[in-house]
Amino acid sequence: MQSWKRKSLWLALSASWLLLILLGVSPLLRLAVPSRPLPGAPQGWPRWLDTELLLSFFQPGELPEDVPRPSRAPCGSGCNWAACFDTSQCRGGGLKVFVHPAPGPISETHRRILASIEGSRYHTFSPGEACLLLFLSLDAPAGEPSPVPLQWNGGKNHLVLSLHPAPRPKTFQLGQAMVAEASPTVDTFRPGFDVALPLLPEGHPFRGGAPGQLQQHSPHPRETLVALAEERGGWRTAGTDSSACPWDGRCEQDPGPEQTHPGVTLPNATFCLIPGHRSDALRFLQALQAGCIPVLLSPRWELPFSEVIDWTKAAIIADERLPLQVLAALQEMPPARVLALRQQTQFLWDAYFSSVEKIIHTTLETIQDRVFGASAHPSLMWNSPPGALLALPTFSTSPQDFPFYHLQQGSCLVGRFSALIWVGAEGQPPLKLIQAVAGSQHCAQILVLWSSERPLPPRGKWPETSVPLTVIEGHRKVSDRFFLHSAISTDAILSLDAHTSLSTSEVDFAFSVWQSFPERMVGFLTWSHFWDKARGSWGYTAERANEFSMVLTTAAFYHRYYHTLFTRSLPKALRSLADEAPTCVDVLMNFLVAAVTKLPPIKLPYGKQHQGASPPPASGSSGPKPQTPDLDCINLMAAEFGHMPLVSSRLRLDPVLFKDPVSVLRKKYRSLEKP
Repeated sequence: MQSWKRKSLWLALSASWLLLILLGVSPLLRLAVPSRPLPGAPQGWPRWLDTELLLSFFQPGELPEDVPRPSRAPCGSGCNWAACFDTSQCRGGGLKVFVHPAPGPISETHRRILASIEGSRYHTFSPGEACLLLFLSLDAPAGEPSPVPLQWNGGKNHLVLSLHPAPRPKTFQLGQAMVAEASPTVDTFRPGFDVALPLLPEGHPFRGGAPGQLQQHSPHPRETLVALAEERGGWRTAGTDSSACPWDGRCEQDPGPEQTHPGVTLPNATFCLIPGHRSDALRFLQALQAGCIPVLLSPRWELPFSEVIDWTKAAIIADERLPLQVLAALQEMPPARVLALRQQTQFLWDAYFSSVEKIIHTTLETIQDRVFGASAHPSLMWNSPPGALLALPTFSTSPQDFPFYHLQQGSCLVGRFSALIWVGAEGQPPLKLIQAVAGSQHCAQILVLWSSERPLPPRGKWPETSVPLTVIEGHRKVSDRFFLHSAISTDAILSLDAHTSLSTSEVDFAFSVWQSFPERMVGFLTWSHFWDKARGSWGYTAERANEFSMVLTTAAFYHRYYHTLFTRSLPKALRSLADEAPTCVDVLMNFLVAAVTKLPPIKLPYGKQHQGASPPPASGSSGPKPQTPDLDCINLMAAEFGHMPLVSSRLRLDPVLFKDPVSVLRKKYRSLEKP
């Protein structure tokens, strides 16, 4: 009898559990009950059993950086990277792209994209030298595509670039061509072969772009928790005390305070709920720019650049069928996790999505990584500032070789520096400067870049030094000092002019400061930029003031990687501008470093022995002569960059005990007190 009762109880429990599963209660249990943490595992957000609901709630240390993602079977085509792309055509040190000419008149957008590619390091004018042949399809969604070019070759090694999400007509045979289009559906996207682009709004900036709008990284107690993208435009917001599911009209709970702002472009909330329809993909970029963490509700479109960008660090993928559980999970998310996600949205927006030019270059860089294979960017470079577009694999594929990844790698720069002394048109051998620099305990070598019109002095005219002294003949251009020189053997470079006067103690102290800030420029003489409201343009001045934004390269330390960026990343038009106006080369180098680091330079104390330098008359400065457009380099460079990258600072670093009334024996840089 007791055995029969036990069997009956067991059958009743089994039937009840089966009924709960059929009624759909099981997902609630799988969401609410976390698994038991493993011994030694990092304690943070719980490891949900329903990993498909909250993909990005894992701690950063739980997911390896470069674990290969499981590949999905390609849909609708048998093409993949190995079968439909011939990498043997990719010779040399980088991806070379040839753009097929348009068969007829082109639009302004088409022309600007062509100019952007032609001015980049990817472009070649010869289709025989090209590794990738680009076919621009820039028709409006309602228009017909352009005819296939003559050298189509079945689409082999071709990329069809379409910034519009229009469906491709059946008459357009792709063949073996790759497709880069906006928000492709998961059914038609071929992972590892096609490239997913973001859906761009009308009037998206072509170059530079607007910065991120996030003002406060951590949520304020009174800040709106969620914002829901609405079909008619705008965002509908709900407060933190709302217990309802904001996107499900069947919820019976009190919806709480809600506001609708159809006229506001960017949302003002901590989380942005975005439906999974393809038409809602436009809100994804709005959320990124606003610093609002995107919560994608069962998206049916491929996330942009998903091949290289780790979206688990900036976005959340949730199940739209479980609204209440998702909202509860968002309310309980730790502030540290919210901070990390919001910071990542701002980095990704600025690095890859703020302009059309960055989107195109990111597309080409993604394909170049496929060509390089094991020599491509690691995940850290794609998903950490300053991003893969500014971390060139032609320089190195190891993050430790770059000046801005030392903190992430937990390493510090040691070693010595190379002094690069530039001798101008009427210069003479800088004998005293060479002796002062050679006396530094950190100096590894001295290189003299001879760009003078006078003949090169014989070897006997140069001083004897304890470090190697090498003389390099330049091309009589001021930009030569920032080109790649194979003779440089150290990471640190001390850039000097022949007329500069420095002491050995100043050199030693400057190098010790640079070792703590290897990503920045560290120098003695400074300039500052300003906005002239009356003229409506930028200006800069050399007047001594507490605030500054540039250091002169006549006496400055920086990392040799910036020579690689200057040579291979900057457009030729900018380098030509610097050669035409010699003083503009300092502005250009400061623009480049500030655009990479988003940080100001470091200023050091300088004595009376330094010769002051003054820039050419800038717009807004009070000079007796009107400025000529050719010398207005700061405005021309700001227009070329698309924004003003310079950052102002008031920080100056002095050596400890410098000019203090203490024992001379305690002072490490005693000679700095000399007038």
